[in-house]
Amino acid sequence: MTEQQLPAWADPSVSPAVLDAQGVSRRGLLRRAGLFGAAFALGGAATPAVAATGRGHGGEDPRLAYLVGDHHVHSVYSHDAKYTFSQQARAAARYGLDWMVFNEHSNFGHASYGAALEHKEILKARAANPRQLIFQGLEWYIPAAEHCTVFAAPGPHEVDLLTRFELAYDGKLLGYTEGAAGAADTARNEAHAVKAIKWLAEQRRSGYVDDVLVLANHPLRLGIDSPHELRAWRDAAPEIMIGMEGAPGAQGAAIPGWRGATSIRGEYENKPSAQSWAGYPAGAYLTYGGFDWATATVGGLWDSMLAEGRLYSVTTNSDNHRTVFDTWKNGDWPAGQNFDNTGRLPDPVNTDTPQAGSDFWPGQFSRTHVGVTRYGYRAVMTGLREGRVWLDHGHLLDGLEVRLRREHSNGRGVTLGGRLRVRKGEKLTLEITVTSASRPNPQGILPQLAHVDVIRGAVRGAVSDRDTWRAPDTKVVRTTDVSGRKGTYTLRVPVAVGDESCYLRLRGSDGKRNGTGYLGASVDPHGPIPHEPGNGDPWADTWFYSNPIFVDVVG
Repeated sequence: MTEQQLPAWADPSVSPAVLDAQGVSRRGLLRRAGLFGAAFALGGAATPAVAATGRGHGGEDPRLAYLVGDHHVHSVYSHDAKYTFSQQARAAARYGLDWMVFNEHSNFGHASYGAALEHKEILKARAANPRQLIFQGLEWYIPAAEHCTVFAAPGPHEVDLLTRFELAYDGKLLGYTEGAAGAADTARNEAHAVKAIKWLAEQRRSGYVDDVLVLANHPLRLGIDSPHELRAWRDAAPEIMIGMEGAPGAQGAAIPGWRGATSIRGEYENKPSAQSWAGYPAGAYLTYGGFDWATATVGGLWDSMLAEGRLYSVTTNSDNHRTVFDTWKNGDWPAGQNFDNTGRLPDPVNTDTPQAGSDFWPGQFSRTHVGVTRYGYRAVMTGLREGRVWLDHGHLLDGLEVRLRREHSNGRGVTLGGRLRVRKGEKLTLEITVTSASRPNPQGILPQLAHVDVIRGAVRGAVSDRDTWRAPDTKVVRTTDVSGRKGTYTLRVPVAVGDESCYLRLRGSDGKRNGTGYLGASVDPHGPIPHEPGNGDPWADTWFYSNPIFVDVVG
């Protein structure tokens, strides 16, 4: 495999004079973490997972650097997309991405032709972009449900794994799409999805591939991912099925005057169907501040899964197919060719006229930040698996570091995705270190964080009703106004330990659009709210979210 180079912001041989403001800011964060230079040595595909984590001893988590990425990007190897690998990689570099996943749609043309051709281009893209980590993935049509990102660590079997998986387990290719309650094939199809995830886990255990991960994409877009299915996928192999998109792509779908008067951010423009799970309310089919209802609702579906005491991560990404205001169109097919017999679209052609689209380029608007101690493919996958993740829209923050520690402790404590074992009555401190945006975002706006919310939920263990979507003991417990604060600053929040285990997660926004949360003001007094159809300027409503930290009360 091509030797990787550190990103420019992390490479000591690159002069700070050539970095933009955000690169300088990220280098400063890396220095403060004590990882600049040799301490951030390359952790390539062959780096053992335990070394890639850098997990500390005695319950302490290591110092981390955060790599910015996107696990949901499409190219000419998806039947409904448009761009070449080089176009996507150049855009990702322009907007500061360190890692990205090309997860092309399942399709007979893709399985028969495209996946192998794509792999050759993946290898070329890695060679041409040595400062980026470029994964090959697949957008799996889950039997009886929605889509998932599936991707593997680079290695001799990465494309074979994806192709075998696609042919054996894809719901569209198999005709296993039925998911309506009571339909004859629903139980078989749901079981096949569980079998698929277990198969992936076995490929990892056997060493056929070094690593593989799965994330559910746009889970509530159609309402066909029921709570019991999400739990079943997680339980099949929690080390493989690690979470879901907290916010979908297509964030430019409702820019005023662009797509139409009924447009919604994320293209969440659907109504319940026979395939939808009947227990979802009408409001579940919308986005809230650009985020999926499952994530945006304090005390809702995501929280109901976290309240079981098990990590389930959220991410955000571009789902880039067709960029808003972009002037490229799909090229014309040569006579006799189509996607089914080639597995690849013709290269796009520039028209100099804006073309239809809902998406932003990778890294232009949506960013997933993954905590690592080394730079490399396995390090990114390990960081995702361990839940060291926070996300933002519109480049709202330059940096976020979160630590939960015992009061008066000099240790590093635990960070996002971690667990702290404590006794009843212990006093804890949640330290939230924010680095404000240091430059205008791609829209020309200098983002300003207005508030930071701490959300707390009780951990009650496995639910008896696996279709529940409520966590009644989760709510916003503290809001800190940070309007006007600049640079790097730390908020210290006291946390009292009661009888029950719990978890803490964070959220914040630019403060431009908020209101009473979906489950009422006593739960969430100023949460994200839906926008008017056709009037959802994403740059004027930006949020960040973090993964949880768990507090396990013992004795």
